[in-house]
Amino acid sequence: MRFPVQLTVLGLALALDLLLGDPPNLFHPVAWMGKVIGWGERAAPAAGPWPRFAYGAALALAGATVCTLPVVLLLIGARQLGLFVYVVVAALLLKSTFTFSGLVRAARSVQQALLAGDLAGARRLAAYHLVSRDTSALSEELVAAAAVESVAENVTDGVIAPLLFFLLAGVPGAWAYRFFNTCDSMLGYRDPEHEYLGKFAARLDDVLNWLPARLTGLLMVLAAWLAGEDGAGAWRTMWAQHARTASPNAGWTMSGMAGALNVTLEKVDQYRLEGGTERLSAAVIQRAARVAGATVALFVLLLAAALGAVANV
Repeated sequence: MRFPVQLTVLGLALALDLLLGDPPNLFHPVAWMGKVIGWGERAAPAAGPWPRFAYGAALALAGATVCTLPVVLLLIGARQLGLFVYVVVAALLLKSTFTFSGLVRAARSVQQALLAGDLAGARRLAAYHLVSRDTSALSEELVAAAAVESVAENVTDGVIAPLLFFLLAGVPGAWAYRFFNTCDSMLGYRDPEHEYLGKFAARLDDVLNWLPARLTGLLMVLAAWLAGEDGAGAWRTMWAQHARTASPNAGWTMSGMAGALNVTLEKVDQYRLEGGTERLSAAVIQRAARVAGATVALFVLLLAAALGAVANV
């Protein structure tokens, strides 16, 4: 039986996430990706929509190449230095493409602020760590909803999608996914400045997350049951309401989480996901994190089985 290299890389990367979390932005590759995208955005042509669309597409594709090629070269070099060096380098590179511990810490910081009665602090933390919407006037319930929605959505693109692309295309695949997703996060808005510049990245991100979002939603139904929540409610709400969000993907996990927790998640004037009538509070954020953790655990088991099977082929 061959040594399960990729499975070992996965295990070490997960351990790094749980034990060490994320590095400071100065040393975080995703922050470097953001700088590349920001530089490209500032250099974008001011002329008409289609030149901006073409430029945005070129920025996404060229940026992904620029960020991923050094990873390939690093892995080739590490392999020449031995299996141990390769596993450590690959695990460090893979860890930089996903974060679960950071997501949970961010959600719990909002939870703790709400428990302390610091609504202003909870609003600020939610805006800084979790959501891009204006939180300055949100009620306690809407702040809690924003945190729960962010946990539900980011389980897909923050954890499961990059790890799925690791299965399909190794560490470089996870890095390419992370760049495209970051590009969408920075450019994929519908305002006049980004409508065409970010359109390619936004549509590509929709395509890349199509399978991960649906897989995550299905796993979340089982995870809800394992976490002591309403698995049947998660299924009913997800199936009936996943299309209520503007994103073709985010609604699967957000509606599933709403049903699992028997709550209604609302972004004013955008969507309303009606999973139940239980009051949203700080305690619900903790329950959402527990469901998210069970979802990730189920996926990791499936991923480990797949990597183990590949190693034995």
